[in-house]
Amino acid sequence: MTDNKKELNKRILLFVLISGCFLSVLNQTLLNVALSNLMDVFDVTAATAQWLSTGYLLVNGVLIPTTAYLMKRFTTRQLFITSMLFLLFGTIVCAVASNFPILLIGRMIQAVGAGIIIPLMMSVIMFIFPAEKRGSAMGLIGFAMIFAPAIAPTLAGFIIDYVSWRWLFIGLIPPVFVVILLAFKFLVNVSETAKSKLDFVSVILSTIGFGLILYGFSSAGNKGWDAPIVICSLFIGLLFTVFFCIRQIKSTDPVLNLSVFKFKIFTLTSILNVLVTIIMYADLILLPIYLQTGRGFTAFEAGLLLLPGAVINAILSPVTGKLYDKIGAKPLFIIGLLFMIPSMWAVTDLTASTSFMYLMIRTIILRIGLSFITMPLNTSALNALPKQLASHGSAVVNTVRQLAGAIGTAVVVTIYTAQVTNHTSNIIKENPTASTQQIESLSSILGSGDAYFFMMALSVAALLLTLFMPKRNTVIEEEATKSV
Repeated sequence: MTDNKKELNKRILLFVLISGCFLSVLNQTLLNVALSNLMDVFDVTAATAQWLSTGYLLVNGVLIPTTAYLMKRFTTRQLFITSMLFLLFGTIVCAVASNFPILLIGRMIQAVGAGIIIPLMMSVIMFIFPAEKRGSAMGLIGFAMIFAPAIAPTLAGFIIDYVSWRWLFIGLIPPVFVVILLAFKFLVNVSETAKSKLDFVSVILSTIGFGLILYGFSSAGNKGWDAPIVICSLFIGLLFTVFFCIRQIKSTDPVLNLSVFKFKIFTLTSILNVLVTIIMYADLILLPIYLQTGRGFTAFEAGLLLLPGAVINAILSPVTGKLYDKIGAKPLFIIGLLFMIPSMWAVTDLTASTSFMYLMIRTIILRIGLSFITMPLNTSALNALPKQLASHGSAVVNTVRQLAGAIGTAVVVTIYTAQVTNHTSNIIKENPTASTQQIESLSSILGSGDAYFFMMALSVAALLLTLFMPKRNTVIEEEATKSV
């Protein structure tokens, strides 16, 4: 096969994969500005409604550990088409949902499909691109992954305000169907398959462990951290997770190969990934709640505020991918966090008169910071590993990212909910004549500021961690080579 033919095949393969990735990420983020509306439609609390996000991420987190096995057992084509079919079926279930449990089930089915796509795509890049070009390739993927959240809030806001929440899902059905057709026609396989048995005990351990940990964090907002159900869920979940990790370490053919953590750079980037992901996902949930519940903005207005920053983030992603190939990860991480920390501090003292433009500029600054971190972070982690661990590394990176997003969102919403309750009591004591609407609005605003203070602390911790990163990409490559 000629070089031109190979290059063309790479581009077609990337286009199909990126299209599927774009739709799965778009689907994941479409509901962020719709949560307040769905709370009213289905008469549920914020802690219950956020399960549409955290439950989605949990299914991703539970499924992703098995993707290394799936990528070994099945072809690229089989996995991608199957994942898109799950996304299609889940979307249809959501579109016709008559109550909140059915909507949540539909989201869980969607998440099964989305859980496979991103780690699959990262593994494909590890196979078809040399290390010195992976940053640029990841940058292109980053454009798709970030452009989806860029348009999702505005698109969802418009649909919520002017059509119906059901069109959030109905409108997704045709493009998903088209991508499935493209995959049947153009998608090719990039690696050989091998017969392998799935360790069902490990899958059960990870499902119970991760599930109970997330349930514990999510329930703490309503029930309190000292509630028996919260304490038991966290304890049992942690216990099962420890059993899962021990089983993976001892297994000759683990579901999730934890030996990737022997590579120092991979471990550092994984911890950094946790902190950055918590901040990113929590902001996408918290800011719309503040805007809609605290300030009375419509879903469409909340989406418009988020749009400019997310578009800039998407545009910068290919640029930072190329910069990564030239100067390495550490300078990019430091630059990114020096943007992120002030953007978190800027919203720790929110008021009822904080201007729309102020919040928009602050969000742009945050998104500029994230563009220097998100995709270079993934590339840096995978470049730290030898090629034979690529699929396991991809699975671990995405497991860490999804669970951090799920647990982080739950923790931040818990902090927000707890602080809203505290502020409500104080406001009633200080101003007994205040109306219910005034109390709810002010307590929501103050609770949002408290949650952002926690997120600022995480940003500072991430910057301190970055100081331990190597200066250049080559250092990572050399370490991986020596450890093979």
